Amino acid sequence: MASDLLSIGASGTRAARSALDVTAQNIANASTDGYIRRTAVMEEVAGASGFRKNDIALSGVRVAGVNRNADMFRQAEVRRTNSDAARGSTELNGLSDIESAVEQADVYSAIVDFEGALKQLGQDPVDPSLRAATLAAADTLASKFNIAANSLDAVGQGEQFDASAEVDQANVLAGELARINQRLARAGAGSTDQASLLDQRDLMLEKLSGITNISTTFATDGTVTVKVGSSTGPALVNGGNATSLAMTTAADGTLSFDVGGTAAAVSGGSLAGHALTLQEVATFRGKLDTLAVNIADAVNTAQAAGVDLDGATGAPLFTGTTAATMTLATTDGRAIATAPAGAAAGSRDASNLTTLSSALDTGGAANRMNSLLFDISSRVSGRQVTSEALNSIADAARSTLQQQSGVDLDQEAANLIRFQQAFQASGRAMQVATDIFDTLIGIG
Repeated sequence: MASDLLSIGASGTRAARSALDVTAQNIANASTDGYIRRTAVMEEVAGASGFRKNDIALSGVRVAGVNRNADMFRQAEVRRTNSDAARGSTELNGLSDIESAVEQADVYSAIVDFEGALKQLGQDPVDPSLRAATLAAADTLASKFNIAANSLDAVGQGEQFDASAEVDQANVLAGELARINQRLARAGAGSTDQASLLDQRDLMLEKLSGITNISTTFATDGTVTVKVGSSTGPALVNGGNATSLAMTTAADGTLSFDVGGTAAAVSGGSLAGHALTLQEVATFRGKLDTLAVNIADAVNTAQAAGVDLDGATGAPLFTGTTAATMTLATTDGRAIATAPAGAAAGSRDASNLTTLSSALDTGGAANRMNSLLFDISSRVSGRQVTSEALNSIADAARSTLQQQSGVDLDQEAANLIRFQQAFQASGRAMQVATDIFDTLIGIG
């Protein structure tokens, strides 16, 4: 016969020992991030029979390899949903920062206070204290616009800094994937080393998907090609080579991305969230600038149409062309042009001041600021609902993958007993073979 009972039993003990090692690895790494449950693959060993040609005799068992209980479809779904959830969470955080920046500046109250000071001044246009209070309200209004604009800039700078750090992290992960590809190309099929490398590969891919949306293509040896965006996007990782992801900041603070000089459509992950937030920063900064300029223009136009307390044509009350540069042009309360053109010095005629108040009311400065605040709050509320939904979907996908590929300690405990019994049974078979052999020798 091709194999005797002793060698068959020995093969059984080796196979059971390998299976016990795999089970022990599963138990030890049950809580390890990215670990996929392993299974020892057993197969029969067949040898040629000694009786007749072409006869087959079973000659024991051997471990053909170590399988990872991985589902590529479910892993791809986890990466996709993780990318969406990261984008949603990052954008929500950015919009919340925008909301805080604009609300805490309290521009709305400053506009209302300025309009109220103008109306009070209309009751006694020559009162120095009322003129001083009106200038103080105007100065506060300009300062509030400055604070709001600077706070928005701070939000934008923070988003750009975080995006830059995440681009660096993406390049680190890409470099690590390239090195894993090189090692996978040399790893033996079904080996423990290959299984460990595949775990590392999948973990790196999941982390990368949280930064940007990716498209993956897997080779038979386990190596992966990673493209940014869709399957037609530029390759970030190809074999053992990684190409750098780069970020460009436009004049308005918005972002664009490229891989090795080729434009990349980043629509997922935290990078997309930062890019969307910066677009919102640019939008709201533009609206804030428009409102500040409109108020300044309305006041300055009214000033030019009247005369100040000294009878001179009113000079501009505000300077600057943006919310950030809006500044009070004078500290002299007498410079407020309350009287109409042609009025004498010290006139109590406040008709020009009435015209100014009407211009602000017609322009709806306070209402426009209120609408701006409502717009931001609405966007935050909407993104919060979206983010919660995306996180729920991502959690469900991760839970489904964990159920399929995670370690079940109850099952592994049962495997420990089963393989231990198989080891003992194979050892017993070897003992029986030895006893039979000793008996036959004794008979001889």
